[in-house]
Amino acid sequence: MSEKTSYQDMDLLRFTTAGSVDDGKSTLIGRLLCDTKTIFEDQLEAATLSSQRRGDENLNLALLTDGLRAEREQGITIDVAYRYFATPKRKFIIADTPGHIQYTRNMVTGASTANLAIILVDARKGVIEQTCRHAFIASLLRIQHIVFCINKMDLVDYSEEVYERIVKEFKQFASRLEIADMSFIPVSALYGDNVVEKKENMPWYQGPTLLYHLENIYIGPDANQIDPRFPVQWVIRPHSNNHHDFRGYAGRVAGGVFKPGDEIQVLQSGFTSRIKAINTFDGELAEAFYPLSVAITIEDEIDIGRGDMIAKPQNFPQCGQDIDVMLCWFSEKNNLRHRGKYILRHTTREVKALVKEVKYKIDVNTLHKIENDLEIGLNEIGRISLRTSQPLFYDTYRRNRITGSIVLIDEFSNETVAAGMIR
Repeated sequence: MSEKTSYQDMDLLRFTTAGSVDDGKSTLIGRLLCDTKTIFEDQLEAATLSSQRRGDENLNLALLTDGLRAEREQGITIDVAYRYFATPKRKFIIADTPGHIQYTRNMVTGASTANLAIILVDARKGVIEQTCRHAFIASLLRIQHIVFCINKMDLVDYSEEVYERIVKEFKQFASRLEIADMSFIPVSALYGDNVVEKKENMPWYQGPTLLYHLENIYIGPDANQIDPRFPVQWVIRPHSNNHHDFRGYAGRVAGGVFKPGDEIQVLQSGFTSRIKAINTFDGELAEAFYPLSVAITIEDEIDIGRGDMIAKPQNFPQCGQDIDVMLCWFSEKNNLRHRGKYILRHTTREVKALVKEVKYKIDVNTLHKIENDLEIGLNEIGRISLRTSQPLFYDTYRRNRITGSIVLIDEFSNETVAAGMIR
């Protein structure tokens, strides 16, 4: 096997990092990149020179990600910076999300595709409101694995007692959340303890380093492999004379597996046919599954357009116009309007939607339901019910993160005002 093929075939882990200001997130990411030798020499030299100019005692690892932070402050990105690195075992994509409460929406954006979340805690401060909020959002977004990094252990004399107290405190809070897999690692991002290598400072900790954990954790299939879902994005009609009879339906598989010969049913028309072939830019495939983008050709000429969904008989998504949603509000200009009308985007489909009822808001720090104040504003999370102008074909977010998520768009300004998870 060539090196190129083996790299392409490597497993990919997407993870998000969250922590409040000065918990050492940038330093931790810098340490991971530096100690896995995935930083270019010129970047390292520039960071070393900047550290010396600033009078820092050691190399300031946070400077390795500061360029991205500057970009975010200029409003170029949506406050989520992505970093890529790889080891011989796995490829990684890090979504570095801001920690402030006013950036809850950005954390939701960055965490929405993650398999794992790293939540940082300053060992001196222990579990604070932001820690609870980050854990709640990770749980809400169905992130299966959470690694709780207790950082700055060097500032509490690498105390096992401090570590154990914070673990106990967080476990009490987390017992009210749905988290499938939780791990705790005491680290010092500044000096590298338990990030990539073990040091002598914490002999009482017998667990893996952070990198070992990231390289070896089993994340399983990233998406639902049971329920076949193919939202049609584009109808391909080549104009070349040689292919005048070619008609393909392009899109990205959102769940399950499709193979040539499979019987399919189109929603919303209900027509059935069989798959003739599955094509990609590189040729035909024997099967297609998430996250592949493909073009499907079928045996019969039936009317299929953008926004339709290809599924299989006996395995349909839910269908309805009344949708129950957990929502994170993104808009700075306007709050959610009761009886307000919005454009709802779900997979490749757009419909009009009316806010029927605001059921409650959630205090993300205590997890209490707020039922006496139903005004949902920027960065707030609440449960609402929507009525759509046409039926949607959806799964619950718990079952399928793609067919179970929606966004709301303001019909006048075209601004994306909210992201929601169908219950």
